[in-house]
Amino acid sequence: MLFNSLTFLVFAICFFALWPIFNQRKNSRWTYLTVASFTFYGWWDWRFLFLIIGSGLIDYISALAMEKWPSRKRAFLWFSLIGNIGSLSVFKYSFFFASIIDALFVFVGIKTNLQHHIPSFALILPVGISFFTFQSMSYTIDVYKGQLKPTSNVLHFFSYLAMFPQLVAGPIVRAKDLLGQLSEKRTTNWLQRWHGVKLIVFGLFQKTVIADNLGVLVDTAYQGKTSIDNGLFWWIVLIAFAFQIYCDFSGYSLMARGLAKLMGYHFKMNFNHPYLAISLRDFWTRWHISLSSWFRDYVYIPLGGSRKGFWRGIVFMSITMIISGLWHGAALTFIAWGAIHAFFLAIERLTGWTKSAPTFLVRIAVWVQVLVAWNYFRAGSISQANEIVAKLWGNWEQFEQIKELFYDPLFFLLMTILIELSIYLRRRNPSIRALYARWYLDTPAVAVAMAAAIYLRGPSANFIYFQF
Repeated sequence: MLFNSLTFLVFAICFFALWPIFNQRKNSRWTYLTVASFTFYGWWDWRFLFLIIGSGLIDYISALAMEKWPSRKRAFLWFSLIGNIGSLSVFKYSFFFASIIDALFVFVGIKTNLQHHIPSFALILPVGISFFTFQSMSYTIDVYKGQLKPTSNVLHFFSYLAMFPQLVAGPIVRAKDLLGQLSEKRTTNWLQRWHGVKLIVFGLFQKTVIADNLGVLVDTAYQGKTSIDNGLFWWIVLIAFAFQIYCDFSGYSLMARGLAKLMGYHFKMNFNHPYLAISLRDFWTRWHISLSSWFRDYVYIPLGGSRKGFWRGIVFMSITMIISGLWHGAALTFIAWGAIHAFFLAIERLTGWTKSAPTFLVRIAVWVQVLVAWNYFRAGSISQANEIVAKLWGNWEQFEQIKELFYDPLFFLLMTILIELSIYLRRRNPSIRALYARWYLDTPAVAVAMAAAIYLRGPSANFIYFQF
């Protein structure tokens, strides 16, 4: 059930029509949210429900057991981690790991064919599995650390874990941020509802107008459906993909936050204009903030962070980034994407060059680093990504042909760049910032965004992060 579909529109209208009735008491609220969220998730495939319910019950029971038997809480934590990572390994990584093992055995002259022995159910990738397993794991880890008291009501837990706005593509909401909100009857005023509507409309605009239109150019290029194949073309494609994935994912996050706000709940910001970053480290404080902070708090810091010395800090950072790459998908391209970021982040730490170089040059350099890494993220294979990188430094001709073939995507790419530039100027100039803050500009902006989402929408496509 896609946010940008008629089916979801009907679902949302029905949900919010009944919400004031079921929101009166805790048990009815939790039951209603859980049933609605399971309906939303099961719409793709009802069999997926067994996974989220099973994964959730493991963590719900583990957290309660930690509280009842604190002397054994480490064992219950391991039970939770093995259950969640195990389900991820089976459904998301079994074929990938089997192919690697097969290749290693072939290298020494032994044929294994493990890929052909994987059960068929393990080849189906449940939508959003990486999001809800990470969200569920953070619950038990926080209980283990003593930072959170577990809930004794299973519906309270599942109304948090399965809440439909953020279930399949984030943001990854921490239990300590949402369980308390769910315990209260949250009412909304007209201003909160208006902010919720704005977030939904602007998110829909980012997804349908920008991301889906840019996707035409990006997909055509990576699928080899055009004869244009030079440096200029691929730089344009990489910039288009950078904004496509940003607007696609940021758009989803905005809509998720808007839907939650209509219910009276608050999700933290998940994107903060990452392409305005003044270092790669700054980029990662702005991009997919809920996941970046998750890896920081549950991987990087537990490994030792920077507490164990400068060089170990670089090693732990590199491990974290590579695991982050693997989280995105079971392919060498994603691991390469994480490794490239780790490499550039290590150079940044070692040299401190972003602090001494002119800000303008730093922004350009960070852009180039991010674009090169995005190429590996999007490419179908390492070899394709390598070939494209080699072409980036080739000739920069054929712009007229590029413009003729991809006039529409280039128009939306230019629109996106102008929007980001306006945001940059707004942040630097107090008078422009004051102009944007005027209330009477809200309604025209929302109206224009809504009209564009209806009349300028691109070919309908799934959200990119649904595959993760």
